Amino acid sequence: MDEFYSEKALEHFMSPRNMHAIENADAEGYYGDPKCGDYLIVFIKVEKEIISDIGLLVFGCPASIATSSMAGELAKGKSLDKAMEITDQDVIDALGGLPEHKQHCSLLTVSALRNAIEEYRKKITT
Repeated sequence: MDEFYSEKALEHFMSPRNMHAIENADAEGYYGDPKCGDYLIVFIKVEKEIISDIGLLVFGCPASIATSSMAGELAKGKSLDKAMEITDQDVIDALGGLPEHKQHCSLLTVSALRNAIEEYRKKITT
């Protein structure tokens, strides 16, 4: 496995960060298909438009776990606007790359994170 994954990706797979549900989260975002593949739930707590805490529940392959862990690290402490700008490539680059056939896994967290932010924004405007 280590011949295909960077040290950073292996580190995030073996010791993922922010892997927990958040009770009373300000918003949750979902992405994936729990019936046939990778699936992720992102929980966010927001203080003054900043993501103060993030929790992740990921069901998937090692690359999904590593990308979710890294995306959570990239988003935590960022403004909602800056977190919305995080791209799949940002996650891949922060991990030191991923095998080409696993790069689609970075889409999972980025999409779920954006869904959580959009849910949060809907809640505060209604």
